Amino acid sequence: MSSPAPALSFVVPLYFTGDGVATLLDAFRDLTVDGGYEVILVNDGSTDETLSKLEALVPAMPYPVTWVDLARNYGEHAAVMEGLRRSRGEWVVTLDDDLQNPISEALRLHQHAITTRAEVVYSYYAKKKHSLFRNLGSWFTNLLASFFLGKPRDLYLCSFRCFSRSLVDRITLYSGPFPYIDGSVLNATNRIETLLVRHEERADGQSGYTLRRLVRLWMNMFFNFSIMPLRVASLFGLVLCLTGLGLAVATVLEYFYWKKPPTGWSSQMAAISLFSGGQLLILGLLGEYVGRAYLTLAGKPQSLVRSAHHHNP
Repeated sequence: MSSPAPALSFVVPLYFTGDGVATLLDAFRDLTVDGGYEVILVNDGSTDETLSKLEALVPAMPYPVTWVDLARNYGEHAAVMEGLRRSRGEWVVTLDDDLQNPISEALRLHQHAITTRAEVVYSYYAKKKHSLFRNLGSWFTNLLASFFLGKPRDLYLCSFRCFSRSLVDRITLYSGPFPYIDGSVLNATNRIETLLVRHEERADGQSGYTLRRLVRLWMNMFFNFSIMPLRVASLFGLVLCLTGLGLAVATVLEYFYWKKPPTGWSSQMAAISLFSGGQLLILGLLGEYVGRAYLTLAGKPQSLVRSAHHHNP
């Protein structure tokens, strides 16, 4: 692309967006951004009409658009990482395709980042218009991030955020197959700001926020950006050892002091089950780390691109 780099890039992952593509593209039509802007759309393996809608509608847009079709569904964070790598703006705003975050609020994020000289500005809401399940999932994700990643408790991690160019260049250096953008951000900078923004009702369609995706996100957080699970496993192993030692002492005292024979089969099987289960749990944690390290060294791709196009009016 020979055109000058714009001041602002918008990165939007698409997943079964369908008819919402037209609404999404129209939302960027009448923006005024000093230095210009561009939109990067990443189709994350949607098998509906999302791609065909892009191909039909993008050529009529009066602003630069890059659209990328991934070879299959790799997840939101991998799709956003692909979009970040293709962005050229001095600042980059990431947002979802449901437009629950108005584009006008994205401009406020951009301006707040410039004013405060932050490297990333996260949005937060006075009242979220998501479903109860998604709100609970977000709350638990933020709770885990505080424990495992050392996230400040007053920081709300959200997909609606504004990055500086230098931060984007740093976090996109990660090429492993298990991306977690917020983990990369917390590792790469402490110049973090927040901004209260408006949150709208979802216009149409259904959220792709599922329990399976949440669990996959949590596992990326646990095993790729923290060794806290190993420390918890070590602590759990210590507790089991102390419990076993206490039971052994109780058995000896029971036999020699109170002259009672050791307790029977039920208590023995319960103890064996407890310790065996603890050992298997710790082995599972170690196996997850080893497996992910193997897949990373084996070169499992973060994402693969089937096609990429650029429209520059």
